[in-house]
Amino acid sequence: MAIGVVLTAVFTLAAAVSLAWVPYDVARLDISQRLLPPSLAHPLGTDHFGRDMVSMLMEGARTSIAVALVAVGIGVGAGVPLGLWAAANRGGWLDEVIMRANDLIFAFPSLVIAILITAVFGPSAVNAILAIGIFNIPVFARVARGGALPLWTLDYIMAARVAGKGRARISAEHILPNIANLLIVQATIQFSLGILAEAALSYVGLGAQPPTASWGRMLADAQTMIYTEPQLAVLPGLAIVAMVLGLNLLGDGLRDALDPRLRRRAL
Repeated sequence: MAIGVVLTAVFTLAAAVSLAWVPYDVARLDISQRLLPPSLAHPLGTDHFGRDMVSMLMEGARTSIAVALVAVGIGVGAGVPLGLWAAANRGGWLDEVIMRANDLIFAFPSLVIAILITAVFGPSAVNAILAIGIFNIPVFARVARGGALPLWTLDYIMAARVAGKGRARISAEHILPNIANLLIVQATIQFSLGILAEAALSYVGLGAQPPTASWGRMLADAQTMIYTEPQLAVLPGLAIVAMVLGLNLLGDGLRDALDPRLRRRAL
Protein backbone atom coordinates (compact mmCIF):
# COMPACT_ATOMS: atom_id res chain seq x y z
CA MET A 1 0.00 0.00 0.00
CA ALA A 2 2.88 2.37 0.77
CA ILE A 3 4.32 1.83 -2.72
CA GLY A 4 0.89 2.47 -4.21
CA VAL A 5 0.47 5.67 -2.24
CA VAL A 6 3.89 6.95 -3.34
CA LEU A 7 3.35 6.17 -7.03
CA THR A 8 -0.15 7.63 -7.03
CA ALA A 9 0.97 10.72 -5.12
CA VAL A 10 3.85 11.43 -7.52
CA PHE A 11 1.61 11.54 -10.58
CA THR A 12 -1.21 13.30 -8.77
CA LEU A 13 1.23 15.97 -7.61
CA ALA A 14 2.60 16.35 -11.14
CA ALA A 15 -0.94 16.75 -12.47
CA ALA A 16 -1.79 19.30 -9.76
CA VAL A 17 1.36 21.33 -10.43
CA SER A 18 0.63 21.34 -14.17
CA LEU A 19 -2.57 23.27 -13.46
CA ALA A 20 -0.47 26.28 -12.53
CA TRP A 21 2.96 25.68 -14.08
CA VAL A 22 4.81 23.54 -16.58
CA PRO A 23 8.41 24.06 -17.74
CA TYR A 24 7.34 24.70 -21.36
CA ASP A 25 4.12 25.35 -23.24
CA VAL A 26 3.14 22.06 -24.90
CA ALA A 27 0.94 23.86 -27.42
CA ARG A 28 3.99 25.68 -28.85
CA LEU A 29 5.86 23.78 -31.55
CA ASP A 30 9.54 24.45 -32.15
CA ILE A 31 10.95 22.25 -34.90
CA SER A 32 14.43 23.68 -34.33
CA GLN A 33 14.39 21.95 -30.90
CA ARG A 34 13.09 18.58 -32.12
CA LEU A 35 14.49 15.31 -30.75
CA LEU A 36 16.99 16.94 -28.39
CA PRO A 37 18.75 14.55 -25.96
CA PRO A 38 18.32 14.96 -22.20
CA SER A 39 19.93 18.13 -20.85
CA LEU A 40 19.57 20.65 -18.05
CA ALA A 41 17.06 22.60 -20.12
CA HIS A 42 15.13 19.46 -21.10
CA PRO A 43 15.78 16.67 -18.53
CA LEU A 44 13.96 14.06 -20.65
CA GLY A 45 14.67 15.61 -24.03
CA THR A 46 12.13 16.80 -26.60
CA ASP A 47 9.80 15.05 -29.04
CA HIS A 48 9.62 15.28 -32.83
CA PHE A 49 7.70 18.56 -32.58
CA GLY A 50 10.22 20.16 -30.22
CA ARG A 51 7.96 19.86 -27.18
CA ASP A 52 9.52 19.26 -23.77
CA MET A 53 8.87 15.69 -22.62
CA VAL A 54 8.62 16.59 -18.92
CA SER A 55 5.90 19.12 -19.71
CA MET A 56 4.11 16.62 -21.92
CA LEU A 57 4.16 13.95 -19.20
CA MET A 58 2.91 16.41 -16.57
CA GLU A 59 0.00 17.59 -18.70
CA GLY A 60 -0.66 14.03 -19.83
CA ALA A 61 -1.01 13.02 -16.18
CA ARG A 62 -3.51 15.84 -15.67
CA THR A 63 -5.59 14.72 -18.66
CA SER A 64 -5.59 11.04 -17.69
CA ILE A 65 -6.39 11.68 -14.03
CA ALA A 66 -9.12 14.20 -14.84
CA VAL A 67 -10.83 11.88 -17.33
CA ALA A 68 -10.62 8.85 -15.04
CA LEU A 69 -11.71 10.80 -11.95
CA VAL A 70 -14.80 12.30 -13.58
CA ALA A 71 -15.67 8.95 -15.17
CA VAL A 72 -15.48 7.23 -11.78
CA GLY A 73 -17.59 10.04 -10.33
CA ILE A 74 -20.26 9.36 -12.96
CA GLY A 75 -20.15 5.67 -12.12
CA VAL A 76 -20.46 6.26 -8.39
CA GLY A 77 -23.07 9.00 -8.68
CA ALA A 78 -25.38 6.97 -10.91
CA GLY A 79 -24.44 3.36 -10.19
CA VAL A 80 -24.50 3.34 -6.39
CA PRO A 81 -28.06 4.74 -6.03
CA LEU A 82 -29.28 2.29 -8.68
CA GLY A 83 -27.62 -0.63 -6.90
CA LEU A 84 -29.00 0.41 -3.51
CA TRP A 85 -32.49 0.85 -4.93
CA ALA A 86 -32.31 -2.54 -6.65
CA ALA A 87 -31.27 -4.19 -3.38
CA ALA A 88 -34.06 -2.42 -1.51
CA ASN A 89 -36.55 -3.86 -4.03
CA ARG A 90 -34.82 -7.24 -4.33
CA GLY A 91 -36.80 -9.81 -6.27
CA GLY A 92 -39.21 -7.20 -7.62
CA TRP A 93 -39.70 -5.86 -11.11
CA LEU A 94 -37.60 -2.76 -10.42
CA ASP A 95 -34.63 -4.89 -9.36
CA GLU A 96 -35.01 -6.94 -12.53
CA VAL A 97 -35.21 -3.86 -14.78
CA ILE A 98 -32.11 -2.25 -13.24
CA MET A 99 -30.01 -5.41 -13.44
CA ARG A 100 -31.04 -6.21 -17.03
CA ALA A 101 -30.26 -2.63 -18.05
CA ASN A 102 -26.81 -3.10 -16.49
CA ASP A 103 -26.35 -6.30 -18.50
CA LEU A 104 -27.23 -4.37 -21.65
CA ILE A 105 -24.52 -1.77 -20.96
CA PHE A 106 -22.01 -4.54 -20.18
CA ALA A 107 -22.70 -5.99 -23.62
CA PHE A 108 -21.01 -2.95 -25.20
CA PRO A 109 -17.33 -2.40 -24.24
CA SER A 110 -16.29 1.15 -23.43
CA LEU A 111 -14.37 1.43 -26.71
CA VAL A 112 -17.50 0.55 -28.71
CA ILE A 113 -19.54 3.06 -26.72
CA ALA A 114 -16.85 5.67 -27.39
CA ILE A 115 -17.01 4.96 -31.12
CA LEU A 116 -20.79 5.38 -31.07
CA ILE A 117 -20.59 8.64 -29.13
CA THR A 118 -17.77 9.94 -31.33
CA ALA A 119 -19.73 9.17 -34.47
CA VAL A 120 -22.43 11.56 -33.25
CA PHE A 121 -20.54 14.26 -31.35
CA GLY A 122 -16.94 13.94 -32.59
CA PRO A 123 -13.76 12.86 -30.72
CA SER A 124 -12.90 14.72 -27.52
CA ALA A 125 -11.94 14.20 -23.89
CA VAL A 126 -15.54 14.91 -22.85
CA ASN A 127 -16.83 12.08 -25.02
CA ALA A 128 -14.16 9.78 -23.59
CA ILE A 129 -15.39 10.69 -20.09
CA LEU A 130 -18.96 9.87 -21.10
CA ALA A 131 -17.96 6.52 -22.62
CA ILE A 132 -15.90 5.42 -19.61
CA GLY A 133 -18.42 6.84 -17.13
CA ILE A 134 -21.36 5.02 -18.73
CA PHE A 135 -19.43 1.76 -18.55
CA ASN A 136 -18.69 2.39 -14.84
CA ILE A 137 -22.37 2.72 -13.91
CA PRO A 138 -23.24 -1.01 -14.00
CA VAL A 139 -19.97 -1.87 -12.24
CA PHE A 140 -20.84 0.22 -9.18
CA ALA A 141 -24.51 -0.79 -9.37
CA ARG A 142 -23.56 -4.46 -9.11
CA VAL A 143 -21.07 -3.86 -6.29
CA ALA A 144 -23.59 -1.78 -4.32
CA ARG A 145 -26.38 -4.29 -4.84
CA GLY A 146 -24.17 -7.26 -3.98
CA GLY A 147 -22.94 -5.61 -0.80
CA ALA A 148 -26.39 -4.40 0.24
CA LEU A 149 -28.39 -7.59 -0.25
CA PRO A 150 -27.00 -9.48 2.79
CA LEU A 151 -27.49 -6.44 5.02
CA TRP A 152 -31.23 -6.28 4.37
CA THR A 153 -31.66 -9.57 6.26
CA LEU A 154 -29.92 -8.38 9.45
CA ASP A 155 -31.75 -7.59 12.68
CA TYR A 156 -30.83 -3.91 12.88
CA ILE A 157 -32.32 -3.32 9.42
CA MET A 158 -35.50 -5.06 10.55
CA ALA A 159 -35.55 -2.81 13.61
CA ALA A 160 -35.18 0.27 11.40
CA ARG A 161 -38.12 -0.87 9.28
CA VAL A 162 -40.25 -1.49 12.35
CA ALA A 163 -39.34 2.03 13.53
CA GLY A 164 -41.00 3.37 10.40
CA LYS A 165 -37.98 4.22 8.25
CA GLY A 166 -38.47 3.93 4.50
CA ARG A 167 -36.26 2.03 2.11
CA ALA A 168 -34.48 5.12 0.83
CA ARG A 169 -33.68 6.34 4.35
CA ILE A 170 -32.46 2.91 5.46
CA SER A 171 -30.26 2.67 2.37
CA ALA A 172 -28.71 6.09 3.05
CA GLU A 173 -28.32 5.81 6.83
CA HIS A 174 -27.56 2.12 7.39
CA ILE A 175 -26.69 0.32 4.15
CA LEU A 176 -24.41 2.82 2.43
CA PRO A 177 -22.02 3.36 5.39
CA ASN A 178 -21.58 -0.40 5.75
CA ILE A 179 -20.65 -0.97 2.10
CA ALA A 180 -18.47 2.14 1.78
CA ASN A 181 -15.30 0.01 2.03
CA LEU A 182 -16.39 -2.06 -0.97
CA LEU A 183 -17.14 1.06 -2.98
CA ILE A 184 -13.83 2.73 -2.10
CA VAL A 185 -11.81 -0.30 -3.18
CA GLN A 186 -13.84 -0.63 -6.38
CA ALA A 187 -13.35 3.07 -7.09
CA THR A 188 -9.57 2.68 -7.01
CA ILE A 189 -9.81 -0.28 -9.38
CA GLN A 190 -12.07 1.61 -11.79
CA PHE A 191 -9.78 4.62 -11.51
CA SER A 192 -6.84 2.55 -12.76
CA LEU A 193 -9.00 1.05 -15.53
CA GLY A 194 -10.09 4.58 -16.43
CA ILE A 195 -6.45 5.58 -16.90
CA LEU A 196 -5.97 2.64 -19.26
CA ALA A 197 -9.22 3.34 -21.10
CA GLU A 198 -8.35 7.02 -21.59
CA ALA A 199 -4.93 6.09 -22.94
CA ALA A 200 -6.48 3.54 -25.30
CA LEU A 201 -9.11 5.96 -26.58
CA SER A 202 -6.55 8.71 -27.10
CA TYR A 203 -4.25 6.24 -28.84
CA VAL A 204 -6.89 5.48 -31.48
CA GLY A 205 -7.82 9.15 -31.77
CA LEU A 206 -11.10 9.10 -29.83
CA GLY A 207 -9.88 10.80 -26.65
CA ALA A 208 -8.15 14.10 -25.98
CA GLN A 209 -7.33 16.00 -29.15
CA PRO A 210 -4.24 18.12 -29.90
CA PRO A 211 -2.94 20.40 -28.52
CA THR A 212 -4.13 18.75 -25.28
CA ALA A 213 -1.41 16.40 -24.04
CA SER A 214 -2.31 12.77 -23.37
CA TRP A 215 -0.19 9.72 -22.64
CA GLY A 216 -2.14 7.66 -25.18
CA ARG A 217 -1.72 10.36 -27.82
CA MET A 218 2.01 10.49 -27.09
CA LEU A 219 2.21 6.74 -27.74
CA ALA A 220 0.31 7.13 -31.00
CA ASP A 221 2.61 9.94 -32.18
CA ALA A 222 5.73 7.93 -31.28
CA GLN A 223 4.77 4.60 -32.85
CA THR A 224 6.41 5.39 -36.19
CA MET A 225 9.71 6.19 -34.44
CA ILE A 226 9.83 3.29 -32.01
CA TYR A 227 13.15 2.04 -33.43
CA THR A 228 14.87 5.39 -33.98
CA GLU A 229 13.62 7.31 -30.95
CA PRO A 230 12.31 4.66 -28.50
CA GLN A 231 12.24 7.06 -25.53
CA LEU A 232 9.26 8.88 -27.05
CA ALA A 233 7.15 5.74 -26.56
CA VAL A 234 8.91 4.32 -23.50
CA LEU A 235 8.37 7.39 -21.29
CA PRO A 236 4.56 7.66 -21.61
CA GLY A 237 4.33 3.86 -21.52
CA LEU A 238 6.22 3.75 -18.23
CA ALA A 239 4.02 6.55 -16.87
CA ILE A 240 0.88 4.56 -17.66
CA VAL A 241 2.33 1.39 -16.13
CA ALA A 242 3.50 3.17 -12.97
CA MET A 243 0.20 5.01 -12.46
CA VAL A 244 -1.94 1.90 -12.96
CA LEU A 245 0.38 -0.20 -10.80
CA GLY A 246 0.25 2.40 -8.03
CA LEU A 247 -3.56 2.51 -8.09
CA ASN A 248 -3.82 -1.29 -8.06
CA LEU A 249 -1.43 -1.57 -5.12
CA LEU A 250 -3.35 1.18 -3.36
CA GLY A 251 -6.61 -0.68 -3.96
CA ASP A 252 -5.17 -3.93 -2.59
CA GLY A 253 -3.88 -2.10 0.46
CA LEU A 254 -7.23 -0.41 1.08
CA ARG A 255 -9.02 -3.73 0.75
CA ASP A 256 -6.79 -5.28 3.40
CA ALA A 257 -7.07 -2.23 5.66
CA LEU A 258 -10.85 -1.86 5.38
CA ASP A 259 -11.86 -5.53 5.53
CA PRO A 260 -12.47 -6.42 9.21
CA ARG A 261 -12.04 -10.14 8.49
CA LEU A 262 -8.51 -9.58 7.21
CA ARG A 263 -7.71 -7.36 10.20
CA ARG A 264 -8.85 -10.08 12.61
CA ARG A 265 -6.78 -12.66 10.74
CA ALA A 266 -3.71 -10.43 11.01
CA LEU A 267 -4.22 -10.08 14.76
